[in-house]
Amino acid sequence: MKYENTLTARFIVRENRFIARCRLDDGSEVVVHVKNTGRGKEVLLPNALVVLQYCPSPKRKTSYDLLAVKKGDCWINIDSQLPNKLAVEGLQNGKILLPGVKESLKLLKPEVTFEHSKFDLYFETVGEEKGFIEVKGMTLENQGIGAFPDAPTLRGQKHVRELADAQRAGYHSYVLFIVQFEKIQMATIHTAMQPSLLEEIKQAEAVGVQVLAYNCQVTPAEVAVEKAVPFDPDFPFVDPNV
Repeated sequence: MKYENTLTARFIVRENRFIARCRLDDGSEVVVHVKNTGRGKEVLLPNALVVLQYCPSPKRKTSYDLLAVKKGDCWINIDSQLPNKLAVEGLQNGKILLPGVKESLKLLKPEVTFEHSKFDLYFETVGEEKGFIEVKGMTLENQGIGAFPDAPTLRGQKHVRELADAQRAGYHSYVLFIVQFEKIQMATIHTAMQPSLLEEIKQAEAVGVQVLAYNCQVTPAEVAVEKAVPFDPDFPFVDPNV
C-alpha cells in the first residue's frame, strides 16, 4: 500500500476523536483528520513526528489526513482503513496464509453478513471450502508487545462470538490482526481494557476459530505485510497509558 502526497509534521493536540492540529515544517498550523478512533494516547504526544497526506477536496472539512506517527525509531501506521486493504492484498499474493484451508482461493468478497454480523471478508476455495475473516488493526504497542483493543469494542466482541457460530456451522473462521508496525515479539489481547473480549476469544478458539497476526513494514509513504507473529491471548500486556 503506497500513499501519495505525504509530508511530515509535528503533532500539537488532538481536539476530539476525529480532529487534531499539527505544525508543518514552515511553522504553520493545520487541522487534520485522524484516521483512527482509538485513543492513541501513548503515541499522539505533543511534538511527535507524524505523517500527513495532503488530500484537499471541497467535500472535506480538512485538507490533511493523519496517517502515521513515529515512536522511538519505529513508524506506527494508524490508518484504520488500511488493514482490510492489506489483508486482501496479502491473501491474494499468498503473503497471508489461512491454516486449515487446503485449496487456493477462488473468491474473496468484502462485507458479507452472517447472523447479525457483517464480516470483513468471505472466501471460497477451488475445493468449495468456505469461510469468514474478521480483520482488526493493531496499533497499541509496549515493550515489543502488541495488543488489541486500545479502546473498548463491543462490536468486535460480537464479531468474535458470531465467528464461533460460523465455525460451528461448518465455515472456516478467522480473526486476523494486521499489526500496523514492524517491531513486535508477540500479539495479545489487552485484557485490562476489555476482559470480556479475552473470554470471547478463548471460547472461539475452543471451537476452532483461529486467531492470526501479521506485522507490517511501515515507512512514511508505504506499508507492506511482512510476516506472521505469535499470538497468545494470555500474554501479559503492560498498558503504557497507565
